[in-house]
Amino acid sequence: MASFDENVRRWQLQAEAEVQRLIRQMNDEVVPTIRREGAQALHQLAQELRKLAEKIDRSTPGQ
Repeated sequence: MASFDENVRRWQLQAEAEVQRLIRQMNDEVVPTIRREGAQALHQLAQELRKLAEKIDRSTPGQ
């Protein structure tokens, strides 16, 4: 039968392996998706801001 210390060490190793797996998954799957979707959102926002600037230019007297 494993001692308490051995059980704790085994749990620690399993927890560390799981954390490393989660970090890899985040880096491989989540981060690229967030970057891609974030870039798309910024492009859309820039387009809307251009439209707003053009509308303001058209409605400003003397322009």
